[in-house]
Amino acid sequence: MNKHAYFGQSYADLHARPFPVSNVPLRVSQVCFLHQEGDSQAIELAHLHALCHRYSVNPPLANASCFYQKMGEYEIRWERHTEFSSYTFLIHDSGLKPFDCPPVALVPIDWLEGISGELIAAVHIDALSEDSVTLERDHLRQYFEGQRLMGSELHNGEAIILSALRLHEDNFNRILLVNSSLNECQSGRVLRALLEIEAYRNMTLLAFPLAQQVSAKVSKMESQLAMLLKKQKDIKSSNDEQQQLAELSSMAANIAEIIASSRYRFDAGSAYYEMVRSRLAELEEKDINELQTFSAFIDRRLSPAYRTVLAAKRRLDDLSSRVDRASDFLRTRIDMAIEAQNQALLTSMDKRAQMQFNLQQTVEGLSVIIMTYYILALCKYLLDASSSLGYTFDREVALTLLMPVVLISVWMFSRRIKNAVKKIAP
Repeated sequence: MNKHAYFGQSYADLHARPFPVSNVPLRVSQVCFLHQEGDSQAIELAHLHALCHRYSVNPPLANASCFYQKMGEYEIRWERHTEFSSYTFLIHDSGLKPFDCPPVALVPIDWLEGISGELIAAVHIDALSEDSVTLERDHLRQYFEGQRLMGSELHNGEAIILSALRLHEDNFNRILLVNSSLNECQSGRVLRALLEIEAYRNMTLLAFPLAQQVSAKVSKMESQLAMLLKKQKDIKSSNDEQQQLAELSSMAANIAEIIASSRYRFDAGSAYYEMVRSRLAELEEKDINELQTFSAFIDRRLSPAYRTVLAAKRRLDDLSSRVDRASDFLRTRIDMAIEAQNQALLTSMDKRAQMQFNLQQTVEGLSVIIMTYYILALCKYLLDASSSLGYTFDREVALTLLMPVVLISVWMFSRRIKNAVKKIAP
């Protein structure tokens, strides 16, 4: 059978980036780095090769997009996404107390500082069994530096998650996962959802500052457009029309530039927002001890930013359409003015052609008279010569009789030539 080039890859992609299968206790640290210009996959793989060399373990394959390996006391999971890369470090035991010794503390500091890109998300997750931690709120707050907590039950009480969703003194967020009855696979899926929520939430918010900047620019350009449209009523000359059309064209170019520089980030922000909502839905949260759930808190904070992004995108598209309509309207006015000028020019040319025709008719009449005069002059010479030969007749009478004959003959001859020319002309 002839297989498609992506036949095998299509099945392999279904199992790419699997969730970690683990049970409690578990300590996790994840850092996500936003790709910058020049941060290629090869650079990240070379950096991972250097870490593998330190621990004498097998390095990632060439062109790999994910890598999972045991590094001494901890396990590393590297995954490269479209815009960012995540480095997750895991230790399958518990510290003396939650977040006491996170896995990232075991990673060589010089290697961490050498990771390419800019840090966009950082989180510690400690997964513990229900009987190893006291679920009293004031007791739990000490693990979050006294910050106010959010929390919820997952999967009908099979687990509890707690967090302040803030950066702590080590510049990491902290999430405590208390496992009651989740199995290894369920625990791994919950862990993956929490890590993805952390990364995708921050990636969503990257579009928010840009949306604010775009909204400010759009507001300014909307005022400029309103002034230009108001001036259209006072346009009196073609120069004014051309000047206003140039201003509208310049505004349209600026809008196109803003759209080109912001559309990808806006669309990416929308995609990340939908992924955050999807991962929150997977958790199946329920209220616990009157604490605000992750879904309620994140939706309350993230949705306004997302709606701001959508509003900026919509206003930008609307402004582009209005500028295009104003430009089309002005071009129509200019085209109508040009057509009126052309019509006036054609009317003037028609009048000139009629005048030339009338003049030509007059000239033709004069030419018939002139030709008759010269022919009669020649006839007079002939009559004078006839008298010298002995022929006697009255020359004046003869010329008088010849004049209408010659005049009619010349006129008929000129008409015949004119008709012949008309037949030849297309």
